Amino acid sequence: MKSATSGRLPAAGDSAACSTDESLGVVEGRNYNVLGVPPRSSAAQFTLAWLLTAGILGAACSDALGPEDAEAWMAFESLRDGNREIYVVNLDGSVHNVTNDPGRDRNPVWSPDGRVLAFVSDREGNDEVYVMRLNGRIVNVSNSEARDDQPTWGPDGRLAFTSDRDGNSEIYVVDGQGNGLENLTNHPEHDTDPAWSPDGSRIAFTSTRIPRAGVFVMNADGSDVVNLTSDPDGDDFSPVWSPDASRIAFETNRDGVSEIYVVNADGTGIANVTSNDRQDAGSAWSPDGTRIAFQSDRSGDWEIYVMNADGSGVVNVTNLGSHDSRPVWSPDGLRIAFESNRTGDWEILSMLPDGSGLANVTQHPSSEAVPVWRP
Repeated sequence: MKSATSGRLPAAGDSAACSTDESLGVVEGRNYNVLGVPPRSSAAQFTLAWLLTAGILGAACSDALGPEDAEAWMAFESLRDGNREIYVVNLDGSVHNVTNDPGRDRNPVWSPDGRVLAFVSDREGNDEVYVMRLNGRIVNVSNSEARDDQPTWGPDGRLAFTSDRDGNSEIYVVDGQGNGLENLTNHPEHDTDPAWSPDGSRIAFTSTRIPRAGVFVMNADGSDVVNLTSDPDGDDFSPVWSPDASRIAFETNRDGVSEIYVVNADGTGIANVTSNDRQDAGSAWSPDGTRIAFQSDRSGDWEIYVMNADGSGVVNVTNLGSHDSRPVWSPDGLRIAFESNRTGDWEILSMLPDGSGLANVTQHPSSEAVPVWRP
C-alpha cells in the first residue's frame, strides 16, 4: 500500500501563487469581470450580493483557502508551470496552483458540497485518484499499483472511479478518505465511464460485456445491472444523466459518425437528438434539463452548440472559426464555460447560453483545459 501524500498552497503574496492580471477579459471592446458579466450589470450585483450573503466572498489571494471561506469558483488544468497541474480561479480573478507537484495532475472534480477536489495524478509513478481540500491536504484514495481514472462524486460523498487493478477496467467506489473500497462491476469485460444518478441511487456506465460497447445502469451497490443501449453497428458510451434522472444522454458511432442520443432511464424512447453527418460529442445538460450543450464540427470547425433536449432549436453559440470544445454549464444555468484556441493558446472562456457576454476566464500563454464550476 502506498502512503498518503500531502501538499500546500503557495503562500499569500508569493508571485507564483497569485496573479490578478486575469480579473478582466476584453471581448469585442467590452470589459467583463471574472464572473463573466458586465461589472455594473444587475446580474453582477445580484451575484455579488448572493456571494456575500452566502459567506463565500472573502479576502483575496490567501493561503487559507479552506472549505469554509474559499473564494475559488472554478478549477481547471494548466501547463503554465511546465507540467500539468490543477488550478483554481478566485472571485477576484487570481489563480492558484493547488496541486504544485512534478507529477501530471489532471481531471479535477468538485465534491457535491464544493469543499473538496478529486483529481488524477501520476505523482507516485502511476495514475491514481487523489482528494484534496483547498488548504493543501492531499490523500491518495485509490491507492494501488494499477491505473485508476475517471473519478466522479456521488451525492453521498463517495467516489466512483475506474481501475484495471484486477486485469481489466472495472468500476470501484471509495469514500473521500480512501475507506470502503469496493469493486461494483466485477466482470471479465471492460466497464468504464461511471456516472452517478442525481439522487445517488444508481450508476450508469459503459461496458463491453455485449458484442459492442453499450450503456448500462446498476444500483449504487452494484446490483441489478441492466443494459439500456446496444447496436450491432457501433459503440455507445459516455452516459450523462439528466438533472431529474429520467433520461440519459450518450455518445454513439452507430450511424458511422459520432452522434448524441438520449434514452429514458428504463431503456425506452431512444432517440438521435443531433442527427447530423458530422461529429457531435461532449453532451452537457443544462441544470433545468431543458437544453443540451455539445461540441460539433458541422460548420467545418469545432464549435459549441446548444439545443433543446429533444434535439430541436440547434444554435451555434460560438461560431468564430476556432476550436471550441468541452462545454460545461454553471450551476445556476446562467453561463457556459468551454475551452478555446481562438487566441492561439488554449484558454478557458465563459459566455451566456446564447453566445453573448463572452469573457476570458484565463489569459496565459500556455495550455488551459477542463473547466469545472464549483457547486
